[in-house]
Amino acid sequence: MITNEEIIGQALDRISAGYVFPEKAVVIDTAIRGRLAAGAYEGLDGPALCEAVTADLQEACPDKHLRLLWTDEPQSLVPQDEDGGEAAFLASMRAENQGVQRVERLEGNIGLIELNRIATAPEGASVIGAAMQLVALSSALVLDLRGCLGGSPEGAAMWCSYFFPDDQVHLTDIYDRTTDTTRQFWTTAHLPAPRYADRPVYVLTSEITFSGGEDVAYTLQAHGRAVVVGATTRGGAHPTARHAVAEHILVTVPQARAVNTVTGTNWEGVGVVPDVPVPAAQALDTALKAALRRLEAQPESGAATG
Repeated sequence: MITNEEIIGQALDRISAGYVFPEKAVVIDTAIRGRLAAGAYEGLDGPALCEAVTADLQEACPDKHLRLLWTDEPQSLVPQDEDGGEAAFLASMRAENQGVQRVERLEGNIGLIELNRIATAPEGASVIGAAMQLVALSSALVLDLRGCLGGSPEGAAMWCSYFFPDDQVHLTDIYDRTTDTTRQFWTTAHLPAPRYADRPVYVLTSEITFSGGEDVAYTLQAHGRAVVVGATTRGGAHPTARHAVAEHILVTVPQARAVNTVTGTNWEGVGVVPDVPVPAAQALDTALKAALRRLEAQPESGAATG
């Protein structure tokens, strides 16, 4: 049976090899090995071990993506089976309708889309397109990300693409330490539903909005394409890979960082700060009232068809 020392050692090796800031990985390694030597994890197993190590990881380096995770589903420990958690993520997205939880038409011809995850672009495109098709004739749109816990950078770029007129907008860049490369993310040229580039958009956030959800909110806000309403988000801007270090334990290693093309930075550690700060529970009502006022002030701005 694998020991706690072996589990933690493997996790630290993964962090040292892949964490986006190598100098911080050294600090993390020293801190956790010191805790291990002091007997901090003796007698712990399963979720309790993961919780204790995660707390110490984030004390050494306050990156909310840096975690030891317990999973009920057994994980393969064969190196060639490793995919950074992609297969598990894709399966969860299929089970959750690619993150789209609700689509409605509200009073005043205002569309509402609620997301709990950001799907990958290839697998999520048809569902994302179906949601956007349903709101295509609305006069304003509310994108509810209050319960959105993360997802795919490519999917975030696809969602954002709907709110710009073409494929000429450079949204963000992501630097990946493991490959020492920077990938540019631009608006998508071809979308399966009409663009929503000419009408008001409101994005709702909460204290639990995280990662990919923050990406959409931050990008649309930075490019002046949406008004963010709600609470400041959690602050996790580092794309992350997952590695099995035991049959039921994963280490999540933030191996990349986002750089917004407008701000030159990202939301790591600070969150997305709303344009209209209100308690998350009041965000929808606040956004709807703002949208109705805006539409009433522009009576000629009807819904577009494409």
